[in-house]
Amino acid sequence: MDGLEHPARLSVGVVGAGKVGSVLGAALVRAGHRVTGAYAVSDASRERAATLLPGVPVADVRTVVEGAELVLLAVPDDALGHLVRGLSATGAWQAGQLVVHTSGRHGTTVLEPVREHHAMPLALHPAMTFTGTAMDLQRLVDCAFGVTADEVLRPVAEALVLEMGGTPVWVPEEDRLAYHAALAHGANHLVTLTAEAMEVLARAGVADPRAVLGPLMHAALDNALRMGDAALTGPVARGDVGTLAAHLRELDLVAPEVRRTYVALARATALRALDSGRLSPTAAEPLLGVLGTD
Repeated sequence: MDGLEHPARLSVGVVGAGKVGSVLGAALVRAGHRVTGAYAVSDASRERAATLLPGVPVADVRTVVEGAELVLLAVPDDALGHLVRGLSATGAWQAGQLVVHTSGRHGTTVLEPVREHHAMPLALHPAMTFTGTAMDLQRLVDCAFGVTADEVLRPVAEALVLEMGGTPVWVPEEDRLAYHAALAHGANHLVTLTAEAMEVLARAGVADPRAVLGPLMHAALDNALRMGDAALTGPVARGDVGTLAAHLRELDLVAPEVRRTYVALARATALRALDSGRLSPTAAEPLLGVLGTD
């Protein structure tokens, strides 16, 4: 490398040519690096690699690792530690390699075995949902990456993120789980919430639930990101017990499985409103009484 401030053009091995690995590999190629090998198991991963990493040979893990100056590990969280230890046991890591994983949950502790081989661990997690298509490359522009690394490697980690178009956000090792839990809570549960809301609208006879829900949810998300709890509207914010009770009765009839989610989120909303002083104890008590019957 040309110093620690900026990574030189590197040979890159992608281990896990899934939605994340293939896209980040393509982003590194766009930045001028060279992907020399990819490990892909499923037919979908092989097709994805052929599309996003054209001309890159698909090979076994050891071959991909040994031929790279930067190894990108884009595998499931639970598989990461086992993979790293296995490659360490077989002596696959090389001195001077950059070993980068994309897990949100893990920092660099999971990569501790690579240090024994004088390789350098980095944790770079893109805070983005991926489709595994070229469209994701544009989504990387200004995408936040949770960065965890040794202080001396921090400039290298941040330079790699910037090269891929992202924005580095420093996450200390001990805060990695909280960071990942926040992202999963916000993004993954939003999918469940949206799908359930569209399902109830469809059962209510709305021909195009997305057209009805989309503008409202976009506005609500924008307001929440800008204003936090102050963006709250609706029956909980108004202390409208009658409306909440009517909602629960209706959901019992048309979507009992959604009722559970509604109760849990309405109760959490009421408690946050109470704790922040936006809902008085007098108004909160009957609300929580209705919501506590589930």
